[in-house]
Amino acid sequence: MDALRKMSLMPAQRLERATAAARRKGRLQEGADADIVVFNPETIQDLATYELPAQYSRGVKYLLVSGTIVVDDEKLVEGVASGRALVSGRRRR
Repeated sequence: MDALRKMSLMPAQRLERATAAARRKGRLQEGADADIVVFNPETIQDLATYELPAQYSRGVKYLLVSGTIVVDDEKLVEGVASGRALVSGRRRR
């Protein structure tokens, strides 16, 4: 449970300082964005590297972004682009 908190709630809480939209991230509750990953803790593996950053993780059974299935039974659903960027109201100099 500690690892899940560190990968979901804690990053969202840090981002809340920059954008109010982060308050809807990292939580399973009414009004939150439906970004959910179902994975096997025995087989989960990050395959991305510095040279190949777009490699998909192994062991992700299902992934929902904004309530839309993006990974279904470990397979990427083609043509789905349901996510949106978190944007800060602050301007960079």
